[in-house]
Amino acid sequence: MYNADQWKDYELLDTGDGEKLERWGRFVLRRPDPQVIWPNTGQNDRWTTADGHYHRSSSGGGEWEFRTKMPDRWTVTYGELKFHIRPTSFKHTGLFPEQAVNWSWMMNKIRQAGRPIRVLNLFAYTGGATLAAAAAGAEVCHVDAAKGMVQWAKENAQLSGLESNPIRYIIDDVFKFVQREERRGKQYDAIIMDPPSYGRGPNGEMWKLEENLYPFIESCLSVLSPDPLFMLVNSYTSGISPTVLHNMLHMTMGRKFGGSIHCGEIGLPITATGLTLPCGILGRWEAE
Repeated sequence: MYNADQWKDYELLDTGDGEKLERWGRFVLRRPDPQVIWPNTGQNDRWTTADGHYHRSSSGGGEWEFRTKMPDRWTVTYGELKFHIRPTSFKHTGLFPEQAVNWSWMMNKIRQAGRPIRVLNLFAYTGGATLAAAAAGAEVCHVDAAKGMVQWAKENAQLSGLESNPIRYIIDDVFKFVQREERRGKQYDAIIMDPPSYGRGPNGEMWKLEENLYPFIESCLSVLSPDPLFMLVNSYTSGISPTVLHNMLHMTMGRKFGGSIHCGEIGLPITATGLTLPCGILGRWEAE
């Protein structure tokens, strides 16, 4: 288990009855989480005083109920990185705090490389990994199909004082972008991907992780430099185990470049119980 336990501006206060109670900076939010299939102990008063509570609708989706007048967005900090947080209509806040364990890892890898590093961040969302790589000194290409998420990433970069760093923002279907980069002869020293279970590109391209992930990882080999530093694959798809990621990385990165592979669950410590909330899995290939 890889635990994101170095946060100061984020805290998973408690969990129970299909929900999690989180502190994001100065605000406390209560949101559904499908992994929380254990009961609420009822010993934390903050469940009833949360500033915002996302209620699921029986017909799908849901809506926020706010007990406190809150700003449209506010800022949280992780080390030298800063992020805008905003409760969205689909329950997310614009940041996956468990990914901090990956940010710290990749920043160390980049800083210790002793050479210029070019990073390709695919399904890049609001740019957590992009900011981490850029802050460590890498040149980054940030690719996501959602225009709004790319704009949010640009704002996070500005907030973190990284707006003048070499970050290239691309709104595109990631599969098509990688194919074009191969034709252009572009190469990267590290690739990060955080693919959804299902998704659509800007022109309606379909993505289904179980069918598309392996061929996509395989296609990414063509845009890696001869001496790559790392590849990081995250997955939130239920039913995909760390061993599945290990096998895919072994059959692609391992066969071509050797190196080492480390896979496992990623999670957040729960303050009230001392337990860990599982938040998906990761697979890391790294050069030896």
